[in-house]
Amino acid sequence: MPNIVLFSGSSHHDLSQKVADRLGLELGKVITKKFSNQETCVEIGESVRGEDVYIIQSGCGEINDNLMELLIMINACKIASSSRVTAVIPCFPYARQDKKDKSRAPISAKLVANMLSVAGADHIITMDLHASQIQGFFDIAVDNLYAEPAVLQWIKENIPEWKNCIIVSPDAGGAKRVTSIADRLNVDFALIHKERKKANEVDRMVLVGDVKDRVAILVDDMADTCGTVCHAADKLIDAGATKVYAILTHGIFSGPAISRINSAPFEAVVVTNTIPQEEKMKACPKIQVIDISMILAEAIRRTHNGESVSYLFSHVPL
Repeated sequence: MPNIVLFSGSSHHDLSQKVADRLGLELGKVITKKFSNQETCVEIGESVRGEDVYIIQSGCGEINDNLMELLIMINACKIASSSRVTAVIPCFPYARQDKKDKSRAPISAKLVANMLSVAGADHIITMDLHASQIQGFFDIAVDNLYAEPAVLQWIKENIPEWKNCIIVSPDAGGAKRVTSIADRLNVDFALIHKERKKANEVDRMVLVGDVKDRVAILVDDMADTCGTVCHAADKLIDAGATKVYAILTHGIFSGPAISRINSAPFEAVVVTNTIPQEEKMKACPKIQVIDISMILAEAIRRTHNGESVSYLFSHVPL
């Protein structure tokens, strides 16, 4: 693939390497370091003049440092005369702060969008945005890829009784995602309505739908402290579900998440590798990972060649 350069930020080197291998490319030379006062320093180690540049950086770990590093890398490539800079952000940072849900709340997702545009990004590739309206925060092109085809494949291959399952959304916000998966599998869906008194704490939950004597599959776009999904799993077992699986695109797993999952009644908690999971898998045997590097790689290949990306919304690349 001529005229394409792939750089990796420091947030998720493993995923970047998988994408590069899939495309048959070498990762570009870039040195990221910190000065002693903790300022981020980025040195691009090869010419990018006239090249189509892709920078892979996920919103995880030290989120603010990684975001700043991404902005600096975009800007470094931009002012080194690259023809186009695409930020590949598998897990978009600050995606949950997407509306004014109370007085004086910031809309940080819009701020991040502005920062990326000002830094010089021409195109964004991301995956399972928390709210798809975030695409509208940008004036540049945004490709929001879905993990759904990979999730469907995992369900069919790993849950023998998938034809008698029920797909459950742990909150009303994920209803659209869940109905889409339920339709594709031709099974029923259920909803859990939750009320929050404050962020990261769930007050009470109400199950809408019948899960008795069925395998319940909880589907959500992200799990942070896992209070919601673990609460939901208990609710489903109480309501007569035979087994409970959780499938989450972005497994952030901060704070008490791992201990909660270990004590919750899950058969498996399945996440994608938009965020590095190696350490968490050691701490929790229930966590399983779906590799989505081929979806990102194919999106990069199609974007570079000027092809349509919509094939990826319903198919996993072979």
